[in-house]
Amino acid sequence: MKSTLTLILLLITNFYFSQNKTEIYVIGNIHDSVPNYHPKILFDILDKIKPDIILHEVDSQGMKEYETDKSIKGNEITASNLYLKKYPGTLRLPFDFENRNQYRKEKGMVPADNLSVKLIDSLYKVKKLTQAETKLYEGFLNSTKELMKTAELSPENFNNKATDKVSERRQNAQYTDLIKITDSRKEFAQRFATKPNGEKISYREGFKLMSGFWDLRNQTMAKNIYHTAVKNPHKKIVVLTGFLHRYYLIKELNRLNKENYTVKEFYE
Repeated sequence: MKSTLTLILLLITNFYFSQNKTEIYVIGNIHDSVPNYHPKILFDILDKIKPDIILHEVDSQGMKEYETDKSIKGNEITASNLYLKKYPGTLRLPFDFENRNQYRKEKGMVPADNLSVKLIDSLYKVKKLTQAETKLYEGFLNSTKELMKTAELSPENFNNKATDKVSERRQNAQYTDLIKITDSRKEFAQRFATKPNGEKISYREGFKLMSGFWDLRNQTMAKNIYHTAVKNPHKKIVVLTGFLHRYYLIKELNRLNKENYTVKEFYE
Protein backbone atom coordinates (compact mmCIF):
# COMPACT_ATOMS: atom_id res chain seq x y z
CA MET A 1 0.00 0.00 0.00
CA LYS A 2 2.79 2.38 0.93
CA SER A 3 4.73 1.65 -2.27
CA THR A 4 1.56 2.17 -4.33
CA LEU A 5 0.96 5.53 -2.69
CA THR A 6 4.56 6.53 -3.33
CA LEU A 7 4.21 5.58 -6.97
CA ILE A 8 1.01 7.59 -7.32
CA LEU A 9 2.64 10.65 -5.73
CA LEU A 10 5.65 10.27 -8.03
CA LEU A 11 3.39 10.08 -11.09
CA ILE A 12 1.45 13.15 -9.96
CA THR A 13 4.69 15.06 -9.36
CA ASN A 14 6.10 14.09 -12.77
CA PHE A 15 2.85 15.06 -14.45
CA TYR A 16 2.82 18.42 -12.68
CA PHE A 17 6.35 19.28 -13.69
CA SER A 18 5.83 18.08 -17.27
CA GLN A 19 2.77 20.32 -17.52
CA ASN A 20 4.52 23.27 -15.86
CA LYS A 21 7.85 23.24 -17.64
CA THR A 22 9.46 26.62 -18.25
CA GLU A 23 8.27 28.14 -21.51
CA ILE A 24 10.52 30.37 -23.61
CA TYR A 25 9.06 32.56 -26.35
CA VAL A 26 11.71 34.05 -28.65
CA ILE A 27 9.94 36.96 -30.34
CA GLY A 28 11.75 38.49 -33.29
CA ASN A 29 11.18 42.22 -33.48
CA ILE A 30 11.47 45.24 -35.70
CA HIS A 31 13.01 47.71 -33.27
CA ASP A 32 11.35 50.88 -34.56
CA SER A 33 7.61 51.48 -34.81
CA VAL A 34 6.14 50.94 -38.28
CA PRO A 35 2.48 50.63 -39.41
CA ASN A 36 2.53 46.83 -39.41
CA TYR A 37 4.45 46.52 -36.14
CA HIS A 38 4.25 48.97 -33.26
CA PRO A 39 4.22 48.85 -29.43
CA LYS A 40 0.47 48.13 -29.16
CA ILE A 41 0.84 45.02 -31.33
CA LEU A 42 3.73 43.76 -29.21
CA PHE A 43 1.91 44.62 -25.98
CA ASP A 44 -1.07 42.54 -27.13
CA ILE A 45 1.27 39.62 -27.79
CA LEU A 46 2.78 39.97 -24.31
CA ASP A 47 -0.66 40.27 -22.74
CA LYS A 48 -1.70 37.04 -24.42
CA ILE A 49 1.38 35.11 -23.23
CA LYS A 50 1.48 36.77 -19.79
CA PRO A 51 5.21 36.22 -19.17
CA ASP A 52 6.71 36.21 -15.70
CA ILE A 53 10.04 37.41 -17.12
CA ILE A 54 10.86 39.65 -20.10
CA LEU A 55 14.41 39.56 -21.44
CA HIS A 56 15.63 42.56 -23.42
CA GLU A 57 18.37 42.63 -26.07
CA VAL A 58 20.53 45.05 -24.09
CA ASP A 59 23.37 44.72 -21.60
CA SER A 60 23.13 45.77 -17.93
CA GLN A 61 23.86 49.43 -18.70
CA GLY A 62 21.33 49.41 -21.52
CA MET A 63 18.73 47.97 -19.14
CA LYS A 64 19.34 50.82 -16.70
CA GLU A 65 18.87 53.32 -19.53
CA TYR A 66 15.70 51.52 -20.61
CA GLU A 67 14.29 51.92 -17.13
CA THR A 68 15.32 55.56 -16.56
CA ASP A 69 15.47 57.28 -19.96
CA LYS A 70 11.94 58.20 -20.96
CA SER A 71 13.10 59.38 -24.38
CA ILE A 72 13.75 55.80 -25.58
CA LYS A 73 10.73 54.88 -27.70
CA GLY A 74 11.58 51.56 -29.36
CA ASN A 75 8.91 48.91 -29.80
CA GLU A 76 10.32 46.57 -27.17
CA ILE A 77 10.78 48.98 -24.28
CA THR A 78 7.51 50.83 -24.94
CA ALA A 79 5.50 47.59 -25.04
CA SER A 80 7.42 46.26 -22.03
CA ASN A 81 6.64 49.40 -20.03
CA LEU A 82 2.95 49.07 -20.87
CA TYR A 83 3.02 45.44 -19.77
CA LEU A 84 4.90 46.24 -16.54
CA LYS A 85 2.33 48.91 -15.73
CA LYS A 86 -0.43 46.30 -15.99
CA TYR A 87 1.59 43.51 -14.35
CA PRO A 88 4.02 45.26 -11.95
CA GLY A 89 5.40 41.98 -10.61
CA THR A 90 7.03 41.15 -13.94
CA LEU A 91 10.80 40.68 -13.85
CA ARG A 92 12.81 42.40 -16.61
CA LEU A 93 16.42 41.47 -17.33
CA PRO A 94 19.12 42.12 -19.95
CA PHE A 95 20.53 39.19 -21.90
CA ASP A 96 22.96 40.74 -24.38
CA PHE A 97 26.77 40.50 -24.55
CA GLU A 98 28.06 42.81 -21.81
CA ASN A 99 29.48 46.14 -23.07
CA ARG A 100 28.83 45.00 -26.65
CA ASN A 101 29.01 48.47 -28.24
CA GLN A 102 32.23 49.47 -26.47
CA TYR A 103 33.76 46.06 -27.20
CA ARG A 104 33.10 46.39 -30.94
CA LYS A 105 34.54 49.90 -31.06
CA GLU A 106 37.66 49.02 -29.06
CA LYS A 107 38.39 46.01 -31.29
CA GLY A 108 37.88 48.10 -34.43
CA MET A 109 34.94 46.11 -35.79
CA VAL A 110 33.01 49.37 -35.79
CA PRO A 111 33.14 51.17 -38.18
CA ALA A 112 35.27 48.75 -40.28
CA ASP A 113 32.35 46.38 -40.88
CA ASN A 114 30.01 48.99 -42.38
CA LEU A 115 32.85 50.56 -44.35
CA SER A 116 33.66 47.16 -45.82
CA VAL A 117 30.11 46.54 -47.00
CA LYS A 118 29.95 50.06 -48.47
CA LEU A 119 33.18 49.42 -50.37
CA ILE A 120 31.88 46.11 -51.71
CA ASP A 121 28.72 47.88 -52.82
CA SER A 122 30.65 50.64 -54.59
CA LEU A 123 32.81 48.08 -56.41
CA TYR A 124 29.66 46.20 -57.38
CA LYS A 125 27.98 49.32 -58.80
CA VAL A 126 30.94 50.17 -61.03
CA LYS A 127 31.23 46.49 -62.06
CA LYS A 128 34.69 46.01 -60.57
CA LEU A 129 33.82 42.73 -58.80
CA THR A 130 34.62 39.43 -60.49
CA GLN A 131 31.79 37.22 -61.66
CA ALA A 132 32.16 35.00 -58.59
CA GLU A 133 32.28 38.00 -56.25
CA THR A 134 29.24 39.52 -57.92
CA LYS A 135 27.29 36.31 -57.37
CA LEU A 136 28.21 36.29 -53.68
CA TYR A 137 27.21 39.91 -53.17
CA GLU A 138 23.94 39.52 -55.07
CA GLY A 139 23.09 36.55 -52.85
CA PHE A 140 23.48 38.84 -49.86
CA LEU A 141 21.39 41.59 -51.50
CA ASN A 142 18.61 39.23 -52.56
CA SER A 143 18.18 37.64 -49.13
CA THR A 144 18.20 41.12 -47.57
CA LYS A 145 15.44 42.27 -49.95
CA GLU A 146 13.41 39.15 -49.19
CA LEU A 147 13.58 39.86 -45.46
CA MET A 148 12.69 43.51 -45.96
CA LYS A 149 9.49 42.47 -47.74
CA THR A 150 8.66 40.00 -44.98
CA ALA A 151 9.20 42.75 -42.39
CA GLU A 152 6.30 44.67 -43.97
CA LEU A 153 3.87 41.91 -42.93
CA SER A 154 2.35 40.87 -39.60
CA PRO A 155 4.73 39.57 -36.87
CA GLU A 156 3.78 35.93 -37.48
CA ASN A 157 5.48 36.29 -40.86
CA PHE A 158 8.88 37.19 -39.41
CA ASN A 159 8.52 34.76 -36.50
CA ASN A 160 8.48 31.36 -38.14
CA LYS A 161 10.85 28.65 -39.37
CA ALA A 162 10.67 29.72 -43.01
CA THR A 163 11.82 33.26 -42.24
CA ASP A 164 14.42 31.91 -39.81
CA LYS A 165 15.96 30.01 -42.73
CA VAL A 166 16.11 33.18 -44.83
CA SER A 167 17.65 35.09 -41.91
CA GLU A 168 20.27 32.39 -41.50
CA ARG A 169 21.03 32.47 -45.22
CA ARG A 170 21.34 36.25 -45.13
CA GLN A 171 23.66 36.28 -42.12
CA ASN A 172 25.80 33.50 -43.57
CA ALA A 173 26.04 35.54 -46.76
CA GLN A 174 27.21 38.56 -44.78
CA TYR A 175 29.66 36.88 -42.45
CA THR A 176 30.93 34.03 -44.63
CA ASP A 177 30.44 34.90 -48.30
CA LEU A 178 31.39 38.59 -48.10
CA ILE A 179 34.58 37.66 -46.23
CA LYS A 180 35.63 35.78 -49.37
CA ILE A 181 35.52 39.14 -51.13
CA THR A 182 37.30 41.14 -48.41
CA ASP A 183 39.98 38.44 -48.06
CA SER A 184 40.72 38.23 -51.77
CA ARG A 185 40.77 41.90 -52.77
CA LYS A 186 43.68 44.17 -51.93
CA GLU A 187 41.41 47.22 -51.45
CA PHE A 188 40.32 45.85 -48.08
CA ALA A 189 43.88 45.40 -46.86
CA GLN A 190 44.86 48.89 -48.00
CA ARG A 191 42.07 50.88 -46.38
CA PHE A 192 41.93 51.53 -42.67
CA ALA A 193 39.64 52.59 -39.85
CA THR A 194 40.88 54.07 -36.58
CA LYS A 195 40.28 52.50 -33.16
CA PRO A 196 39.51 54.69 -30.12
CA ASN A 197 43.12 54.27 -28.97
CA GLY A 198 44.41 55.67 -32.27
CA GLU A 199 45.57 52.36 -33.75
CA LYS A 200 44.74 51.58 -37.37
CA ILE A 201 42.87 48.47 -38.45
CA SER A 202 42.30 47.38 -42.02
CA TYR A 203 38.80 46.96 -43.36
CA ARG A 204 39.68 43.32 -43.97
CA GLU A 205 40.68 42.63 -40.37
CA GLY A 206 37.81 44.62 -38.88
CA PHE A 207 35.22 42.84 -41.00
CA LYS A 208 36.64 39.44 -40.09
CA LEU A 209 36.49 40.34 -36.40
CA MET A 210 32.83 41.33 -36.75
CA SER A 211 32.10 37.99 -38.38
CA GLY A 212 33.51 36.17 -35.36
CA PHE A 213 31.64 38.46 -33.01
CA TRP A 214 28.32 37.53 -34.63
CA ASP A 215 28.82 33.98 -33.36
CA LEU A 216 30.25 35.02 -29.99
CA ARG A 217 27.44 37.48 -29.31
CA ASN A 218 24.60 35.12 -30.21
CA GLN A 219 26.12 32.21 -28.31
CA THR A 220 26.57 34.45 -25.26
CA MET A 221 22.99 35.70 -25.49
CA ALA A 222 21.67 32.14 -25.73
CA LYS A 223 23.68 31.10 -22.66
CA ASN A 224 22.30 34.07 -20.73
CA ILE A 225 18.75 33.07 -21.67
CA TYR A 226 19.50 29.47 -20.71
CA HIS A 227 20.84 30.44 -17.28
CA THR A 228 17.78 32.61 -16.65
CA ALA A 229 15.53 29.69 -17.52
CA VAL A 230 17.42 27.31 -15.22
CA LYS A 231 17.32 29.79 -12.33
CA ASN A 232 13.58 30.42 -12.81
CA PRO A 233 11.88 27.06 -13.34
CA HIS A 234 8.19 26.77 -14.24
CA LYS A 235 8.00 30.34 -15.52
CA LYS A 236 7.03 31.94 -18.81
CA ILE A 237 9.94 33.84 -20.32
CA VAL A 238 9.68 36.16 -23.31
CA VAL A 239 12.87 37.01 -25.18
CA LEU A 240 12.64 40.24 -27.19
CA THR A 241 15.26 40.34 -29.92
CA GLY A 242 15.80 41.59 -33.45
CA PHE A 243 14.33 39.00 -35.79
CA LEU A 244 17.68 38.39 -37.51
CA HIS A 245 18.93 36.86 -34.23
CA ARG A 246 15.94 34.55 -33.80
CA TYR A 247 17.21 31.55 -35.78
CA TYR A 248 20.54 31.54 -33.98
CA LEU A 249 19.07 31.89 -30.49
CA ILE A 250 16.48 29.15 -31.02
CA LYS A 251 19.10 26.80 -32.44
CA GLU A 252 21.41 27.41 -29.48
CA LEU A 253 18.61 27.12 -26.92
CA ASN A 254 17.59 23.77 -28.38
CA ARG A 255 21.21 22.62 -28.27
CA LEU A 256 21.67 23.70 -24.64
CA ASN A 257 18.34 22.35 -23.43
CA LYS A 258 18.47 19.50 -20.94
CA GLU A 259 14.68 19.22 -20.79
CA ASN A 260 14.61 22.38 -18.65
CA TYR A 261 12.19 24.25 -20.92
CA THR A 262 10.19 24.28 -24.11
CA VAL A 263 10.69 26.86 -26.85
CA LYS A 264 7.33 28.04 -28.16
CA GLU A 265 5.88 30.49 -30.69
CA PHE A 266 3.68 33.31 -29.42
CA TYR A 267 0.86 32.32 -31.77
CA GLU A 268 0.73 28.65 -30.75
